[in-house]
This record gives sequence, structure tokens and C-alpha cells, in this order.
Amino acid sequence: MTPTSLLAPTYVQMLTALSQWLDKAEAQLGQTDADTLLSVRLAPDMFPLSTQVRFACVQAQEGMYRLAGADFPPSVTALLDEGRNAGEHLGSIGDAQARIDETVELVRAMAGTGASEDPERALAHQLPNGMIFDFTAEQYARDWAIPQFYFHVMTAYAILRSQGVELGKADYVAHLFGHLRPGTMPQS
Repeated sequence: MTPTSLLAPTYVQMLTALSQWLDKAEAQLGQTDADTLLSVRLAPDMFPLSTQVRFACVQAQEGMYRLAGADFPPSVTALLDEGRNAGEHLGSIGDAQARIDETVELVRAMAGTGASEDPERALAHQLPNGMIFDFTAEQYARDWAIPQFYFHVMTAYAILRSQGVELGKADYVAHLFGHLRPGTMPQS
């Protein structure tokens, strides 16, 4: 298994779940009230839901580009800036869905390139504050890319739940139901 073959399906599954959670919010609350959720934060010093969605997309895109050894296109910086400025420009649930769709499409396209990947390849990851982490590609995927991505996805989930959107474990692991043995689903 390569780092990309681990990350790409993870990104697609969880971004698809995030999209479905936003659909549920809109269905349960209506578009106007669902759009107001985009300003909600779990704590005053945390980013709002709109940023959590954007940063989940940024993490997925950055992960794919880093593992491919490719420079980030301007669209990644634009998405990152959108997230940082979300307090001023929240956007709408439709905007959030568009960012998710764009990211899923990009992840699928990059995963399908068939590039061979060395899990032991050195990968330097520099943060905006100047800190640099030296990883192998495998360490980057396991220790940075997955946790950073899940942080933003789960914060979005927690914000939605905290605002009364009816989500549960089945919404979180919806991708697993394709593996459910027939006849083993409990009857309610």
C-alpha cells in the first residue's frame, strides 16, 4: 500500500460523508438556517464551520500534491485564504458543497495517475511559522495528513451536532455499509 492509496480513499469517503452531513443540515433546518451554521464555532478561538469545511478540503488537496511531489496550484492558496477569512465571507452551504465536490474530483484524478510512490521518500513539510518537519512519505501520510484532515472533518461534525443536526455514528461511517454482510443489519 502506498501513502496515496491510503489517503485518496480516506479523503473521498470522509469528504462524501461531510457533504451528506451538510445535506442533512439543510434538509432538517432549511437553507437559510443551515447557512447560519457556517458561522458557528465550538470555542471562541476556533474557526467556524465554513473554515472547517474549507480546511478539510485544503488538507486533502495538500496531501495529494505533497505525495505527488508537485507544487501547489494557486487554487490551494485561494482555498486556504478563504478559510482564514471565513469570518468575513462565510459563503453558503452550496459554496461549501462546491469546495467539497472540487476536492473529491481532484483527489480522484490525482489518485488515478498511476504514479509509483516510494513510502520511504524524504518529504519536508514546512509550516507558515517556519517550522519544518522531516518525514518519509509514509510518516507524512500517517502522522500528519490523516490527523490534520480528520481534525477538521470531526470539528465540522461536532459543530453540526452541537447545533442540533441529527447525525449519528451511521452518518460518520456510511462508507462501511457497502461491506455489511447481508442479513446482519439489526432490525429496529
